[in-house]
Formats: sequence, structure tokens, C-alpha cells
Amino acid sequence: MILPIIAYGANILRKDCIDLDVKYADLSTLISNMYETMYQAHGVGLAAPQINKSLRLFIIDTHPFLDEENPKFVPVKKTFINPRIISKSGDLWVFNEGCLSIPDVREDVIRESIVEIEYLDENFNSCNEKFDGLNARVILHEYDHIEGRLFTDMISPLRKRMVKGKLKDISNGKFEPNYKMKILR
Repeated sequence: MILPIIAYGANILRKDCIDLDVKYADLSTLISNMYETMYQAHGVGLAAPQINKSLRLFIIDTHPFLDEENPKFVPVKKTFINPRIISKSGDLWVFNEGCLSIPDVREDVIRESIVEIEYLDENFNSCNEKFDGLNARVILHEYDHIEGRLFTDMISPLRKRMVKGKLKDISNGKFEPNYKMKILR
């Protein structure tokens, strides 16, 4: 089932999310719905707060980044439950990010190139892995969501002033998304 993605301006996007319990009802259905929602919106990641759930849960699928220009790139499709970042390292690099909760806004964001993360998979198996490049980028972006941060928090003050009007329009519902969205006040 495709779920509505919560638009910028909603309080839930600014909350520190809570851990999931192994007894969480219909978790597999929630995860399946999140993947379906993400694919329908042509995203590469989706966090639970973006579908109005204040849970430490996000999914990624970086296969859309596959291309002939980067033959060494190995895409990742994973579910992250109750993740905790162990470390961020590597070179800082700029990448133009966007967000399904902030349609039609893209900005350059500086992030580390490597992340080590501890998490539970969809079967509640404990995992500890390192990711780099675009996979690390997407993980860090989605992890920010469960910590109540958005990529727009990481742009320069000048760029923040420049997108302020667009962000206000999104929070007021003055935009036309090409996927299912919901405005919360």
C-alpha cells in the first residue's frame, strides 16, 4: 500500500524517534509499504517519520545510482531498525541532495564519505557494517530523519535564505507533488 509522505513543516519531521520493539505489530507490512511508497515516489531512501511514524526505522535502495560512469559502485537495498551510528569518517564531499518530504528542493550538502552503523535488520538480526560513497550518503540522510534533522539544516545560511520561500510554500501546501503527500500542521 502506498502511504502519503509527510511534507516539510510537520512536527514529526523534527522529533527524535523511538526504538522499535520486536513485538511491533505488522512490522513486515509497514516495511513493505515503505518500500512501495519509496519506489512510487522514485526515492532511494525513506524514514518512518516521513510516513508519520516516530520510529527508528528507515529503508534504502541505491540501485537508481547505478550507471556506466561508475562501474565500481555496488548498490545496497536494506532495512535499518533501531540504528546507531558508530562512526563517520573519510573525506568530506559535496553532493546535491533532495528529500521526498521537501519536493523540488535540492541543495549541496557536505557529509563524510564513510559511515559505520549498528542496526537490526527486518528479522531483528543484529548487524554492524561500514558503507561508503553514495550508500553512506543515503544512510546518513535517512539517519538524520530519525534524529529530527533535515538536509536543509546542513546548507549554508545564504542558501537557507534562498529556499525559505519554497519551504514555506511546501509547509502551507502550495506545491504540486507527483506522488502521494500529506500536509500536517
